[in-house]
Amino acid sequence: MVYLKSFNLLNEDEEHCVITECEVRKIFNSAYPLRIFPLKNFRKIEFDNITIFCGDNGSGKTTILNIIADKLNATRKSLVDKGSIFNSYVSFCSYEMAEEKPLEIKVITSDDIFDYLLDIRSINANVNRYKDELSNEYLTNKYKSSSGLDNYDELKGILDARKKTVSKYVRDRLTNNNIVEQSNGESALMFWEKEIKENAIYILDEPENSLSAENQLKLKKFLEDSARFFKCQFIISTHSPFLLNIKDAKIYDLDSDPIVIKKWSELKNIQTYYNFFKENEDKF
Repeated sequence: MVYLKSFNLLNEDEEHCVITECEVRKIFNSAYPLRIFPLKNFRKIEFDNITIFCGDNGSGKTTILNIIADKLNATRKSLVDKGSIFNSYVSFCSYEMAEEKPLEIKVITSDDIFDYLLDIRSINANVNRYKDELSNEYLTNKYKSSSGLDNYDELKGILDARKKTVSKYVRDRLTNNNIVEQSNGESALMFWEKEIKENAIYILDEPENSLSAENQLKLKKFLEDSARFFKCQFIISTHSPFLLNIKDAKIYDLDSDPIVIKKWSELKNIQTYYNFFKENEDKF
């Protein structure tokens, strides 16, 4: 579903208006994000169900996402220090939306994923400490005398310890043991399952971070299905060759001058991968 149809960045004359306004208001302390896109004649962005910005570090991928997100008042978890002139730049931008409006517009960055994984890691640390406590409890109960006990819970613990192995005793008492069993990659995929809802625009900044090649392919399929079946629109910045191969994605190559739309196989990044594996083909 295409909710955001097009977005207009500023040309050189419009950027001059931003500078003039900021000078009058005496808030001009940074040129960011000026003079990035006029140099490559990049002004109008037209979107598809899935639109991808690809380019080297410093090419403007994240800048474009931040500009679009601010103009659309997207929600976000990680705050970004964009400089005093940024808001003025955004105020001069324009866009066109479809008649049908999304239920949500959200920014998701790699920092959000890392924060989620750190939360899971913290939970895991507490769970592991609890597992140690339960193991000690098992040994205590297993060899404790049950005669003369009036406490039902204590008696039940003793009986459980005598008829179960330590792993089963601990597992039966550890209600969130499933969290401990998940790898970082599995937890990251669970993050995406929880975050992506129906009928929404999602602005994703390098979503492949923390994912193995295998899990990047799973994320690719998940994004394709979300766009196709759940009426989601995705605007993505990425280096991942797997995500760049998303079916029917519109890809803007920010390394080209002027910036143009390319097939994923034409991108410099993908050509580098191709040449590397071609040179080492005999090793496979």
